[in-house]
Amino acid sequence: MPAVKFIVAHDTGNPESTAQNNVSYYERTNNEAYASAHIFIDDKEIIECIPALTATPEKAWHVRYDRPEDNQLFGVEANDAAIGVEYCYGANINANEAYKRYVWVLAYICHKFQLNPALTICGHFLLDPGRKTDPVSGLRASNRTYEKLLLDVVSEYNSCLNNNEQINMRLIKNNSSNKIYAIGADNKKHWIFNAETFTTGNAMGLWGSWDSITVQNDDSFAEGHMILFVK
Repeated sequence: MPAVKFIVAHDTGNPESTAQNNVSYYERTNNEAYASAHIFIDDKEIIECIPALTATPEKAWHVRYDRPEDNQLFGVEANDAAIGVEYCYGANINANEAYKRYVWVLAYICHKFQLNPALTICGHFLLDPGRKTDPVSGLRASNRTYEKLLLDVVSEYNSCLNNNEQINMRLIKNNSSNKIYAIGADNKKHWIFNAETFTTGNAMGLWGSWDSITVQNDDSFAEGHMILFVK
């Protein structure tokens, strides 16, 4: 896959299906169907299905080649130069948590690939009008709009740049609990769930290597959120 030029915002179109449900489906059908996406997000997990953030991006088939809109808007086929991000939704998924992760991932992709978040995020419905409605339909399930999504991504992007809350976070290991925390500019401890999450976050540039961990007994930092990446 050549340089990443834009992002396609999707929803799964399958209410109640989790990130893991969707990834498992694509793993089962990868020799049968030409359809896929890079990242799936629900209220608990951010799962990279096809390399996009933790390694050199690879092609995913998430927009039809017989549509002209991607070339008209960006001068390139979406499958050849865009990262596809899928939003999971439904009654069994906490919409606030899923949306928060969706916004953050879109903003982080813009930061990593030096994309303007106001100009380079495109809903799938714009690239395949008349057939696709994502992510509008998924967002509507929790009374959100596509326009609000774009505004929130820009806001998150600017917040990360100004406050450095998610990028280059400090690493602390607490001797008493043996837990490793990432400390952001908010001065909160965000527990890194497992070694896989640590390695993935390091590859994404969120924090340093194992050698950068500071060991201390002080556990006075305020509680943040748990960080979990599953590949």
